[in-house]
Amino acid sequence: MTTPASRPGVEVVFERRGAGPALVLLHGIGHHGGAWLPVLDRLAGTHDVIAVDLPGFGRSPVPAAGLPADMPGLVAGMAQLFAALGLDRPHVAGNSLGGAIALELAAAGAVASATALSPAGFCTARELRWALTVLTLHRNAARLPEPVLRHLFAAPALRALAMGMILARPDRLTPDVALADARALRRARAFRAVARAGRGYAFAGRPTVPVTVAWGTRDRILPHRQAALARARLPTARHLDLPGCGHVPMHDDPELVASVILGTTGLRPA
Repeated sequence: MTTPASRPGVEVVFERRGAGPALVLLHGIGHHGGAWLPVLDRLAGTHDVIAVDLPGFGRSPVPAAGLPADMPGLVAGMAQLFAALGLDRPHVAGNSLGGAIALELAAAGAVASATALSPAGFCTARELRWALTVLTLHRNAARLPEPVLRHLFAAPALRALAMGMILARPDRLTPDVALADARALRRARAFRAVARAGRGYAFAGRPTVPVTVAWGTRDRILPHRQAALARARLPTARHLDLPGCGHVPMHDDPELVASVILGTTGLRPA
């Protein structure tokens, strides 16, 4: 079910499925809640799963008061969203930007657990410039006329070429999903502002709730070597590799990603 959530200062669109303890899913910069579709039903077997379009991304509008200027503002916005949905310390999982937000929420004590997949916040300035340059180029390409994009994504070889920097297994992406991702990237109204706000960001929190950091071994956006710094900064967290996965592992290996998240929340299907 796709639903808007509204409260003064909060207006987002999300997909909600399942029942049980709440689990909020947060996507990366330029992406949308649809990034989680490959794992949504697997997680909904044990959780009330809420896949959010972050403000200014996907179908969620830019807040009337403007976008947060920094990570604390993003975290405060998520806390407002939890309150609007009646959630008290939900579990949270995030990818890339969403992974950084998940870890910050854990450090703030606002969630019951956090799973971060290739999270931002553990790279050098040069690595961050690389990541944003690649994603910006993808965003520029997403502005091609839609008939051109449809033709491109219909051919497996061209689809693999177009998505190979983001996914390790782009052949698993259907043409319709590739097109939906391109639309989300093209329409990402918050892309530039969030990228600008995150240029000096580095994670330095100390979560006390269960935390898992998992990294795709074939991540070409935020490379796997960054996992070493995550291990150093989060010595009490569970750290895992996602073998053969790229930057958005939910498409590369849905079973593995769902298992990692459920291993953090402590709930698995009967």
